[in-house]
Amino acid sequence: MLSERTRGYVLGAIAAASYGLNPLFALPLYGAGLGADSVLFYRYVLAVVMLGALMLVRRQSFAIRRRDILPLAVMGVLFSASSLLLFESYNLMDAGIASTILFVYPVMVAVIMAVGFHERVTVATILSIVLACTGISLLYKGGDGSTLNLTGVLLVFLSALSYAVYIVAINRSSLRNLPTEKLTFYCLVFGSLVYVVRLRGCTELQAIPTAWLWVNAVSLALFPTIISLVTMAGAIRRIGSTPTAILGALEPVTALFFGVAVFGEAFTLRIGVGVLLILVAVTLIIAGSSLHLPTSVSHLARWMRRPHLPRWAVRWAHRLPLPHLHYRR
Repeated sequence: MLSERTRGYVLGAIAAASYGLNPLFALPLYGAGLGADSVLFYRYVLAVVMLGALMLVRRQSFAIRRRDILPLAVMGVLFSASSLLLFESYNLMDAGIASTILFVYPVMVAVIMAVGFHERVTVATILSIVLACTGISLLYKGGDGSTLNLTGVLLVFLSALSYAVYIVAINRSSLRNLPTEKLTFYCLVFGSLVYVVRLRGCTELQAIPTAWLWVNAVSLALFPTIISLVTMAGAIRRIGSTPTAILGALEPVTALFFGVAVFGEAFTLRIGVGVLLILVAVTLIIAGSSLHLPTSVSHLARWMRRPHLPRWAVRWAHRLPLPHLHYRR
């Protein structure tokens, strides 16, 4: 049997990989002429129906406490805002660029947890974020050198911030102890109301024209919505907000895999290095607590005095202006 912490890492990886499927299913609907609000309306409503049916089959209760209604509504609006901002950015820039920029959210999560909740910042966490961001930057294929759309970049940053606040709030609010499926169901219910309002009571909802595009809509509701939200909530409960966010580095790897396997995109050495750095980052955040990494100048100097290290490395350690960091033993 897997330990609770190991299950948390597995769930975090599944959440990241499934969330990375957003462009794969959304872009064909865009190509058919549907706007972001209509696409997201179908995504949320279909997800509510499917998850609600699953809860009925499992005979799970839909009852919630009165005091949980407002936090659930806030969580739903936060996640819905993150989705809307990201999907609107797809109209202003390449989806791959938007997905790359979106990965700033683990940094935001780490900062919020450190500043707002005094979570210990470890060297493993910092190195994981740096390696993941570097690896993801290598996955971006850059094109004609054109300037990024400023509005699109701003939308992605706001999307990342909403997503980061959502991840932290799930971990730090009274909703932490709510059953995962029930939490996800009501977040989706309240999130879907955003699009009902924006579509003027669904009077401006655009129809999905073909059966194949309905497959895309259902897949969009299932994989990057239900599966991602349920597994992410489970991961946050088991390993915390920051490690779950860093595991999100697997999102662009998922997009890359389908780009190569489905659309025949080239797999270059640069992309291979980027994937390797991301995998190292994910491995580091999982194994970081057992590596006993140094966390300050003095600690690093003692660590570097080990007999197998050359003298130049010891001298370098004393000169390194590292800030003092809390060390999690």
